[in-house]
Amino acid sequence: MDDLNADLTRYAFADLRRIDWERSPAPGVWRRRLDRVGGEAGRATSLVRFDPGARFLTHPHPGGEEILVLDGTFEDEHGAYPAGSYLLNPAGFEHESFSTAGCTLFVKLRQYAGADRVKVALDSNALAWKPGRFADTENRRLYTRDGTGEFMQLTRISPGCNIPLHDHPGGEEVLLLEGDLEDENGRCEGMAWVRYPDGSRHAPRSTGGCLLYVKYGGLRE
Repeated sequence: MDDLNADLTRYAFADLRRIDWERSPAPGVWRRRLDRVGGEAGRATSLVRFDPGARFLTHPHPGGEEILVLDGTFEDEHGAYPAGSYLLNPAGFEHESFSTAGCTLFVKLRQYAGADRVKVALDSNALAWKPGRFADTENRRLYTRDGTGEFMQLTRISPGCNIPLHDHPGGEEVLLLEGDLEDENGRCEGMAWVRYPDGSRHAPRSTGGCLLYVKYGGLRE
């Protein structure tokens, strides 16, 4: 499969409402590709949908796997993970994934490498919202790694919020889950995905408020 948004030094954007679902190698499992570097077995970011009863047979995850369950319940031999669940599976992890009733996931492959990484499974709905770096923002921290500048979180931005111009060492990746978001690159609403390269800067704002998944520092080489 061809690469997509493979130059990690460039800004990338995808309006998820305009991307068709494509079949994956597993029957009943569909995906909307956002970026892919290195073909079918390479680094990838996607939305993945399991039809009810769909199953992805046992498979490895070299480079690790990150999952945010957006709706439904995702399952494997280790447990069942309802909407709001956040999973990090380290390099070498293997599982058979399925969904009895169907689900939709945000998935990042080969972006959790390192022998010292740990498995994470948490319910983001159970985390308290804490004041963010900027006024009128709140965060639920999902994962951080000391010394790397890398962390993942859910961010809630209040209506009318204007965030001052700031830098992103290591880049920033945003999945707009609901609401609207705008900056110097344009406006998006509904569900959208944006990737800002290492060293980028912007001043985002939201008219009606929004909810985001955000990953910082994952693009530093």
